[in-house]
Amino acid sequence: MTAAIANKLLTIVLIVGLGYVVGRLRWLGSAEAEPARVLSNAAFYVFAPALFFRTTARLDPAALPWPMIAAFFVPVVALMLVHYLAQRWHRAERGLPAAAPAVRVITVAFGNSLQIGIPLAAGVFGETGLGLHLALVSVHALILLLVATTLVELDLARERAAGAHLGGVLLLTLRNTVIHPVVLPVLAGAAWQACGVPLPSAVDEVLQVLGSAVVPLCLTLIGMSLAYLGLPRSLRGAAVLTAMKLVLQPALVLVVAGGLFGLRGLPLQVVVMLAALPSGTNAMMFSQRYRAQEAETTAVNVISTLAFAATAPAWLAVLDGFNR
Repeated sequence: MTAAIANKLLTIVLIVGLGYVVGRLRWLGSAEAEPARVLSNAAFYVFAPALFFRTTARLDPAALPWPMIAAFFVPVVALMLVHYLAQRWHRAERGLPAAAPAVRVITVAFGNSLQIGIPLAAGVFGETGLGLHLALVSVHALILLLVATTLVELDLARERAAGAHLGGVLLLTLRNTVIHPVVLPVLAGAAWQACGVPLPSAVDEVLQVLGSAVVPLCLTLIGMSLAYLGLPRSLRGAAVLTAMKLVLQPALVLVVAGGLFGLRGLPLQVVVMLAALPSGTNAMMFSQRYRAQEAETTAVNVISTLAFAATAPAWLAVLDGFNR
């Protein structure tokens, strides 16, 4: 592991630790005041929408490596759907909230593609590899959060409209999925991009400043959530999700991208290592938004980030042997 990646891991741990101190000392208020949830709502309703709109509005679909994107997202989304169905099957007997399956799905699927992914790609794969990584990152949050949002809103609509006609459930799902702080900015950004009009420089700068607050705010929230919520009584669930994130998902991407899509060399290495990244902070934001599995998601964020120091070299060794 390069020094740059190690430094990024240390940076993340320190910021999470700062958030824990803030929560532990109650600098932002008592647990009853729910300061972590207030900050999470700010991220979800203000800062993240600015990031998603700007990313989509500036995206050039013609410049994206679509075969490579398909090689990554086909297995990842397939795993999301299978995992979601399995979670829904056991949700009622385990007494979990309606949003729990989708929260667990995004916790496994969503990797830390910025704070850890960028230095990993740059340090290990060089400028060419970083370019491929950034192409995937440009649609990473958009695709995975759209899938997870649709799934969770479907479950919530089904719960709210228990006994209602299927058409009513689907209509409520569609409404709540579109009018959503993740989906609506993406659709608005896509519409802006389709018009072919560049963002005014002042608007672009405002969106960039707002979007840049998402990462440090979410990292701080992980620490605060640890302080306010603590770890789950059993870490078994968090350990299983961590294993799925760091082992199962990259293994599936390796098999599908290399076998079905025929990727080799650098493109294959980039997609597998993107799949192998620890759970990203957007999963925490998602769990806070829907008030489901918050302690578990926090634990997965922390455990997977620490465990990545061991799994990253292992996956790089596997890829080195695979490409010989």
